[in-house]
Amino acid sequence: MTGETVLIAALSGRGLAASARRAGYLPLVADAFADADTRDHAAHFVCIADAVRIGLRAKPVFGALGALEAGAGHPPLGLILGSGFEDRPKLIAALSRRFALIGNDAATVARCKDPAALGALLDTLQIAHPETRVAPPTDAAGWLSKRTGGSGGTHIVPAANAERSAKRYVQRKLDGEPVSVLAVATRRGAQIVGISRQWTIGSGPRPYRYGGAVGPVSLTPAIDTALRSAAERICAALALVGLVSFDFILAGETSFLLEVNPRPSATLDVFDDENGSLFRAHIDACADREPRLPVTEGARAAAILYAEPAPLRVGEVAWPEWAADRPAPGSRVPHHRPIATVFAREASPEAALRSVRQRLDELGEMLYAQAPNREPTNNAEVQRSSPERLGTRSQAR
Repeated sequence: MTGETVLIAALSGRGLAASARRAGYLPLVADAFADADTRDHAAHFVCIADAVRIGLRAKPVFGALGALEAGAGHPPLGLILGSGFEDRPKLIAALSRRFALIGNDAATVARCKDPAALGALLDTLQIAHPETRVAPPTDAAGWLSKRTGGSGGTHIVPAANAERSAKRYVQRKLDGEPVSVLAVATRRGAQIVGISRQWTIGSGPRPYRYGGAVGPVSLTPAIDTALRSAAERICAALALVGLVSFDFILAGETSFLLEVNPRPSATLDVFDDENGSLFRAHIDACADREPRLPVTEGARAAAILYAEPAPLRVGEVAWPEWAADRPAPGSRVPHHRPIATVFAREASPEAALRSVRQRLDELGEMLYAQAPNREPTNNAEVQRSSPERLGTRSQAR
């Protein structure tokens, strides 16, 4: 047990806060959702006002972190940024002048999230990636529009339906199996934590919302080697540090890199252990110490339960131990927004996936059976991916 305090800021800080607690740290958490279990994990908590609606802004973020720092018993070790900052390099830079940043700096995040710069780097490294353009083509069929620095998939829409904006770019749509590589990057090289299959939830106004992940998964030796090699080379080229992830789509025998996430990702929930080894590994890697990765058995799945088919009013809930990101009683979850995260650990990825689907059903039925939620729902039927889609956040859960 270190007993050291550490600042965490994110749209949703629950995953980092839980891992920090398991590792023996005292997390001081600022996030937008203020879920009950996030508050339980935090030594101290401050809600970032209005961030769910308008995103993370400098004044409320600095205010929340300043209040947490002022209330700490001794100076925090530093600041770890989670989801929601990827499109705000100026804010990252400003925060790094005020707090000791434990993670990648603003310039590195900006380079990872600049589609033109990343594409040029991938060409130099000879890593396959979808055709990407700043301006949409005349014929938008077969193209996706994405927001620069967006996370969780809520920003992705067919290019034909997207608004014209300097903050958006287009990418050729590829059909295939989405997978993600989680790594811990150091100045001496990258260590691969594991590979997960992911899926999207194609309902409502955001057809590419992040649905969940299951891992570790086994791939063919050739694809496994290609993914690991690509992740290691990108880490070296961008001088990444700490927990980072790489999203790919497997089309036949070719793996195409879609995105680099220079921060702890949602698959922390899939690969972390009971000792918070990944949180500790992130801190060690950023301090130029050799990180130690977790050794886990079996497989774990984490899936997002969304408010389908109607908004949800959360009552007094006897939450099961396998559910996280628990809204406080009285919370209203708008239609299509995330309600909670559901976990399952089993001997194999296939079994973990079956179990997490059953739990999505169970939790959804329980919540929508409460008054005044009159409409029943079968969340797993709404949210599960068909077998051919499997392997592909919400306001960045």
